Amino acid sequence: MEVQWVLVCHGCLTLLIVVSFLCGNWPIFQNTPIQRIHHFITVGAYDYFLRFSMFAFGSRGRDAVLSVENHCCDRPNPVLQVIYLAIIGMTYYFVVKSSFIYVPGYYLSEVHRYTSFFAVGVGVLLFLLTSFSDPGTVKAENVSQYMFAYPYDNILYKEKECSTCKIPKPARSKHCSICDRCVARFDHHCGWMNNCIGEKNTRYFLAFLLWHFLLCLYGAAAIGLILAGRLKELKVIYILTVYYEIDYSFSSLAPHVIQWLVGSYNTQILLMVFLAVVSLLLAGFFGYHAHLCVRNMTTNETFKWQDYKNWKRKLNDARVSTAALKARIGGMTGERKPPRSKWKAFFQRSPLEDAEVVVEDNIYDRGVLGNLYEIAFPLSSRSSFLGGKSD
Repeated sequence: MEVQWVLVCHGCLTLLIVVSFLCGNWPIFQNTPIQRIHHFITVGAYDYFLRFSMFAFGSRGRDAVLSVENHCCDRPNPVLQVIYLAIIGMTYYFVVKSSFIYVPGYYLSEVHRYTSFFAVGVGVLLFLLTSFSDPGTVKAENVSQYMFAYPYDNILYKEKECSTCKIPKPARSKHCSICDRCVARFDHHCGWMNNCIGEKNTRYFLAFLLWHFLLCLYGAAAIGLILAGRLKELKVIYILTVYYEIDYSFSSLAPHVIQWLVGSYNTQILLMVFLAVVSLLLAGFFGYHAHLCVRNMTTNETFKWQDYKNWKRKLNDARVSTAALKARIGGMTGERKPPRSKWKAFFQRSPLEDAEVVVEDNIYDRGVLGNLYEIAFPLSSRSSFLGGKSD
């Protein structure tokens, strides 16, 4: 039973950390242990480590940690790429070593030995495509074409020059401080790819997320079917009901079946849980980016629109408050009006409710099909791009 409890505690701890890291800033978790765990993971742990380095090794230790941070987070480096290759390689190795001896089995045919290798190979290929493809670098040679392809909306983007590259800055582009280049239709810099995600390689990035979600789901399902096949082949249910006289019901059999699986196939169960959790995370990331692509938005623009709407909302509130204050001052200095009914005052609309509603006026939205077509076939890959026109 010790192994079972270790697995249960491992699963609960993993779930707590994943939920805290991804959702700790949600309003529902304010002032809760999950928010504190999120703060510790994202900020607190590093801050304590930096203080410990300063205490134990002085300024040299702190400077060494800061230089490592600068190299890993503020400069292009292949650390996360190596970690990705190690994760996918070791996971596939453990799956092969622990589970392929049962393939072919009751539910799986021998073809899955080859389809699994093909699926992993395609995943690595998409990783390499995303990592080493040009994200859409804006240069002096193509800046005029990009400016035709992405006109300024005069809301988020206005005509200006990149202070680093010293060239005009097309709309939707951004200068990446890590890669030190301007990227067209900039989405974000991905450390796992050691590359920016932009106009030209967003399609590869989306394919990478979708394929790895399906790959993890396939792996978890395949291991589940292997374990179900072992139950059938070894006649575990028959033995439990006939020889141990356990009732043939789910509530009676489930604890004994789980105990037998965990005791006999704990490596496979750990791999299945790991793949299932990762598939859920990848599904969330893919869903988020697919939602942005359908609207022809980028991660960078979501933050820009949020800042713009907050600024507009504050400006509108200030205008309405100023108008209301002027009306009150005018009422105090002018003729006294008869007192209003309390019921009328109660049901009267607040001046703040008359504030202008801030909406996203996304001029780059071409409709769902047009947006998806733009992702699959970027504007810079079309013949009209060289002529300085946008489709």
